[in-house]
Amino acid sequence: MGPHVPDHHRGDNPQQPEPTGCRESTQRHAESEPNRSCNPGEVRRGRCGIGGGVGGGSVGRVDDTASRAGDNAVDPDETTQHTLRALAAAHEELAQLEESLCAGRHPISGPATRLTHSATQGFTRSRDAAQHVHVPAWLRRTQGESRWPVAAAIVVAIALQLALPDQLVLQSRWLLPGLELGVLIALVVASPVRLNRESRAQRAASLTLTGLLSLANAWSATLLVLGLVHGREGQDAGPLLASGAAIWLTNIIAFGLWYWQFDRGGPAARAHARQLVPDFQFVQMQSPELAPPDWEPEFVDYLYLSFTNATAFSPTDVMPLSRWAKLTMLVQSLVSLVTVALVIARAVNILK
Repeated sequence: MGPHVPDHHRGDNPQQPEPTGCRESTQRHAESEPNRSCNPGEVRRGRCGIGGGVGGGSVGRVDDTASRAGDNAVDPDETTQHTLRALAAAHEELAQLEESLCAGRHPISGPATRLTHSATQGFTRSRDAAQHVHVPAWLRRTQGESRWPVAAAIVVAIALQLALPDQLVLQSRWLLPGLELGVLIALVVASPVRLNRESRAQRAASLTLTGLLSLANAWSATLLVLGLVHGREGQDAGPLLASGAAIWLTNIIAFGLWYWQFDRGGPAARAHARQLVPDFQFVQMQSPELAPPDWEPEFVDYLYLSFTNATAFSPTDVMPLSRWAKLTMLVQSLVSLVTVALVIARAVNILK
């Protein structure tokens, strides 16, 4: 039966006695003076307290290294104080390592446990903070906007085209409106409720419909401007104002569709949050605290953008960010300015 080991020499496991060699080593550590200042000669002759407290271990090898370094030195005075401090630090570290091993503890178990605990606490705090951060709806995946506001605006544009006089439309009055109505019906059948399905065919059909609306309205606007310049149009103020208003309103709907189609890749891409960088910056994006939590730009917002650009001839509360957005707004402002200026000037001249 082994000798009784006092409690203050036991390790983490109270049933495991401390080895006898560890007790002797600990006593030698207590008797040594590791912090005593040493001169170069003592280091060379092995008489310095550095490493003298541990016999036969790794610390002893540090003493041998120090002695050999002193023996090989040409002049003891060349051994700098920096070398002495490094040797003292190495001795202290080895002494702590030996003491931990004698006590039955792994030398890195304590720091590793503290590091793991700190990392766990940091992860928990980050997770809790992320749960309280609200991501705006226009930056995350949503169910998509409704089909019916867009469909209603297109029906209104088709009706305005049919209301124009014969001299301001193509020879076949029903050609373009019929094509537009057919494409619209196909799109409604494909996605009757929500615009969240990413399909190349639907994307191409939707762009084709917008192009047909723009082509028909551009044709009518060109005929109206040429008729006013050459004096063939504008004999009566009432029909002139009605035709000009129909073309102007259709122009607003058409450009609203273009903005709606291309901002961040279109309605389906916005529903899936494919692009995070917007082409138009709305007020709700700048100040999300003033908007509902589920706000995201829909067709009505782009229609309002088109209307303000056609009336103010410049951006108002919605700013274009990409170059294509700026150029498209420039073209719309130019078309609106020419149409309104000529129609109003001719109408005022007739009324006089």
